[in-house]
Amino acid sequence: MSAMTLPQITDRTALLRNRARAKPEALFLQDVAADEVHERLTEVNRTFTSVAIVTGFPDFWAAHYPDATIVSDQETLALAPDTYDLVVHAMCLHWANDPVGQLVQARHALKPDGLLLCTFLGGQTLHELRTSLAEAEAIVTGGLSPRVAPMGEIRDLGGLLQRAGFAMPVADSTPLTASYANAFHLMHDLRKMGENNALAHRIKHITRRNVLTEAATIYAANFRNSDNRVDATFEIITLTGWAPDNTQPQPLRPGSAKARLADALGAKEVPLDRSND
Repeated sequence: MSAMTLPQITDRTALLRNRARAKPEALFLQDVAADEVHERLTEVNRTFTSVAIVTGFPDFWAAHYPDATIVSDQETLALAPDTYDLVVHAMCLHWANDPVGQLVQARHALKPDGLLLCTFLGGQTLHELRTSLAEAEAIVTGGLSPRVAPMGEIRDLGGLLQRAGFAMPVADSTPLTASYANAFHLMHDLRKMGENNALAHRIKHITRRNVLTEAATIYAANFRNSDNRVDATFEIITLTGWAPDNTQPQPLRPGSAKARLADALGAKEVPLDRSND
């Protein structure tokens, strides 16, 4: 599917504008993702010599990986095919109009048996804010408008790697809870992160103040913590997959096993009673 026919979920002009306004001191989600990537790499018994990082925050990731090739997260990635032994897709897949296409391009850029690490925000992210804004807007205006980007659920995300052609796919989730004085402080922090609303079908005018005030009231009533602050959930999803290679472990053909499971478990095998079939 070409970029011209893809459903446009994200307004890229707005996304780039939001990122340009981000403040370095507010990029704690990028810090969490960088720590997650570092931890995963320490668990892999391999030295990577050709690394590419796909990101919307090039300065941040270049500082962490100065020898890596830094690539913008455009619809068509500037990645040479069969070139890298590691591709890190860093905290931007949740803004992609074609997530599978991004993963396919990353796979093509990898050498055989190369590794993909992909981190991004998952479906539990900001569920408190989404609930509060939706309820407030329904009360005040009688309708709803898109405010938070749709994000994948962990149960569905492993399938993205398989669709993109990766071997040994793994998807897991790291929940993170941050606290704020109130919902207004949270929304202000999202702007400083460059993660505020960039949806293509968002309302283009300033949100009515009484909608935001109502949302803050609902948020405080439902998500206040023991410190008299409000909690906000961020879910960091990490996808891990390998470019296929014939040196990787392969599943056995059906019927090729040379030992019975009952013998391996030391259990007595009881034949199935099929007399009533």
